[in-house]
Amino acid sequence: MIATRHSLFAQLLPAVLALVGTATTFVATAGPARAADGYYSVTLAAPVAKPAKLMLGDVLWNCAGDTCSAGQDTARPVVVCTKLAAKVGTISRFATPKGELAAEDMARCNTPKG
Repeated sequence: MIATRHSLFAQLLPAVLALVGTATTFVATAGPARAADGYYSVTLAAPVAKPAKLMLGDVLWNCAGDTCSAGQDTARPVVVCTKLAAKVGTISRFATPKGELAAEDMARCNTPKG
């Protein structure tokens, strides 16, 4: 009887360890994904008609009302701002954890490319 319990435990141990490892991996990767959502903080001059998700390059933007947020892009903030403004209209505020865009960068951001 004891040998049977030990054998069953030995057979189930790898499966249990694999399950624990998988769960740990999901928890570890879910945190950074949520944190990355708020790298850019944007205020729009006019609210969007309905909540929207926009893919600009490799970055997913979440817009609702007069605000949008997204994870970090590899481009300079003024370039990211310009791409977003082309999709959602005039942007009144564009900020990163390092601060807000300067007035001259905001003017470039909101100038349509022709």
